[in-house]
Amino acid sequence: MAEQLPVILVTGGAQGIGKGIAASFLDKGWRVVVVDQDADAIQACRQGFGNPDNLLMIETDVSRESEVVAAVAAAVEWGERLDAVVNNAGLADPDTGPVETLELAQWQRRIDVNLTGAFLMAKHTVPHLRKTGGSIVNMASTRALQSEPDSEAYAASKGGLLALTHALAVSLGPDVRANSISPGWIDVRAWQANAPSEPAPLSASDHQQHPSGRVGTPGDVAAMVAYLVSPEARFVTGQNFVIDGGMTRKMIYED
Repeated sequence: MAEQLPVILVTGGAQGIGKGIAASFLDKGWRVVVVDQDADAIQACRQGFGNPDNLLMIETDVSRESEVVAAVAAAVEWGERLDAVVNNAGLADPDTGPVETLELAQWQRRIDVNLTGAFLMAKHTVPHLRKTGGSIVNMASTRALQSEPDSEAYAASKGGLLALTHALAVSLGPDVRANSISPGWIDVRAWQANAPSEPAPLSASDHQQHPSGRVGTPGDVAAMVAYLVSPEARFVTGQNFVIDGGMTRKMIYED
């Protein structure tokens, strides 16, 4: 019997950081399941990847449990196993205006997608991850650790992901490991569904805000995901890894 290839499921994987992660694991020879709500982004992503045999794309709203159940069932039927889940799906715009005028529906939608979606995906993939000694990676944000004005819903959802991560690690260990990544400024313009052929270069001052000397790329995040789901990280669980080029460690004074 031929050896089964490892399978990774990436939510929000049709563009942005998620697409970068999917591309990285396709290159590594994994079978990749991309779950995304945006049908147009799925189509563009499929065309961009050339529709390889080791890629499955499923249109899914991760905040709806019935759709998560169906997506997980389809992924496991196709891949015959599940080794890693990356909960990357989220509403990216943190600015929802002053808290005094923040509508409950806006608040709830960010919690539903960014946080509840990760819970639902964990809930329904854990039985399969137990069989493979698999791993969960939740995509949080540096905004779980520090804030800008008018970002209450986004910050709360990402902060909740950090707590969900260590709770999962304790509840699921030693069978399944759970960690989170908090990206900082990641330039995803070339990884969007409507990406320009050549995005305008970022300024020198943009890069200089980072002690590492540059703005991040989806590949930087994908490299950490690759480590966290690998056997080399088998002693790592319940942790949050900040991938921000040192930006959140740099003191910035207003003139």
